[in-house]
Amino acid sequence: MKKEAVIGLGIAGNFAHHLEQAGELEDFKDVKTIEPNAPKGIFPFYLPKSNTFLGTYPICTERLELPSYQANAQVEPEIAILFDIIYDDTMQIDTLNAIKFTVFNDCTIRKEGAKKISEKKSWGATSKGIGKEWITIDKFEVGGVMDDYHLCSFVKRDGILHPYGVDAPLRGYSYFYSKLTQWLIDTMNNQQDFGPLEDIALHIKENEYPPQALITIGATAYAEFGENNYLQKGDEIFVVSYNAKTQNGDLVAGDKKVILHQEVF
Repeated sequence: MKKEAVIGLGIAGNFAHHLEQAGELEDFKDVKTIEPNAPKGIFPFYLPKSNTFLGTYPICTERLELPSYQANAQVEPEIAILFDIIYDDTMQIDTLNAIKFTVFNDCTIRKEGAKKISEKKSWGATSKGIGKEWITIDKFEVGGVMDDYHLCSFVKRDGILHPYGVDAPLRGYSYFYSKLTQWLIDTMNNQQDFGPLEDIALHIKENEYPPQALITIGATAYAEFGENNYLQKGDEIFVVSYNAKTQNGDLVAGDKKVILHQEVF
């Protein structure tokens, strides 16, 4: 993945109860969806050609630096998928091909008065986290490699490991596989600048039609500690995805497991 050739996008509201726990459901009160459990929309977290804060590549594999100002930051444990983008003759997105996936920390600050989701998402070069290892996607559909994977997360504080997000199967996402892909294509082509959302097609055009998109597909619901504790300097973050048929959600490395480990500064 070349950071100059990829646009970073995230999905809001693709896992039950996350928005309520994060205190962000009110942000989307005027956003209409095609069905009750549909995601609320797409937001940018990295725009390689932008001269705004979104032009800074925010992803790091080993450390997370909290904002210099007082901020309430929470881990958002997610799966990130690298897609190849194929455009049609009018430069709308025609096809998204899922290439590989890994774990992601879409760390978010709970910022009062933010007009757009993206304002809560990136504040510097080490404000996001991504796993060092990737798993190749054989097919992004039932019967593929992702069928048996789960996602879980932890924060270690003062030597004690706390579950931060619930342990959840990837197929527990509201939209997944072909349903997610079709929703992404439609939303990336047609989402308007409205409320907390932005015109994604305009961002794609202004970023010269990148050939790839790194898309984080939604954060899980929080465990009790995650819901009630913001990050502190000295914390350690772990986001884990593992094949539940052969592994478990511990922090022991395995050939069918990817682990993100970040120290908080």
